[in-house]
Amino acid sequence: MDRRFDALLKVPDDPRANLYNAMRHAAIGGGKRLRPLLAFATAKLFGVDRDCVGRVATAIECIHVYSLIHDDLPAMDDDDMRRGKPTVHKAFDEATAILAGDCLHALAFDILADEKTHGDPYVRVELIQCLAQASGPVGMGGGQMMDLEAEKTSFDLSTVTRLQAMKTGALIACSVESGAILGRLPPEGRTGLRGYARDVGLAFQIADDLLDVEGDEAAVGKALRKDGAAGKETFVSLLGVDRARDQARLLVEQAIDHLHSYGNEADLLRDIARFTLERDR
Repeated sequence: MDRRFDALLKVPDDPRANLYNAMRHAAIGGGKRLRPLLAFATAKLFGVDRDCVGRVATAIECIHVYSLIHDDLPAMDDDDMRRGKPTVHKAFDEATAILAGDCLHALAFDILADEKTHGDPYVRVELIQCLAQASGPVGMGGGQMMDLEAEKTSFDLSTVTRLQAMKTGALIACSVESGAILGRLPPEGRTGLRGYARDVGLAFQIADDLLDVEGDEAAVGKALRKDGAAGKETFVSLLGVDRARDQARLLVEQAIDHLHSYGNEADLLRDIARFTLERDR
């Protein structure tokens, strides 16, 4: 991913230089790259060309990075650190951070629309629609709005689950779905992969909530315990640490069960599901 972003974001010798430097600051270095890895692991099931997958994975990561830049802004979560370094608005300024996020968002769809991504325009359109839905009001954007509202009112477990399925889970699901789209797997054949993605997304978020309570800020690379201070309900606040951890384990087991129709070629997807519980950042 770093090599791809380095090639995409060459700094021009003109007044846009700071914009490109801000985009590079956010996109290069650090991060788990979970979403690109899921796209690669799913596409591997169908023998998809790695360069095609790489372009799609980069587009998805563009959306993820843009969301982090905007989520860190003072009007949102107001964070100073991300991935162990200053957030973009701290390293540069708020206006540059907003534009950097906007441009990464645009770059994602520019990549997907390019013939280099896939020769079939119908595949490209489906990829674009999948990412647009995952990042918009019925996906990540809508989930982020619900997250802001969570500071003003108490949410029950079903509402928190819906919030996180949109804010975190939608882009994770899109990563898996995109691999299947590239593999030309018809929608009716994606049920198991969609179930896997749904359960992995929720397990990932529960693990994040556990890290927020138990994690080490130096290892995680950002401020922790902010949700509790803001009065937000989380899986941990609603279930308790032990029940939340048990629920995450159950979700990982379910995710792996969804892959029962695949053989060894799905081992990376199974390992990714297990990783959601083992990570320290």
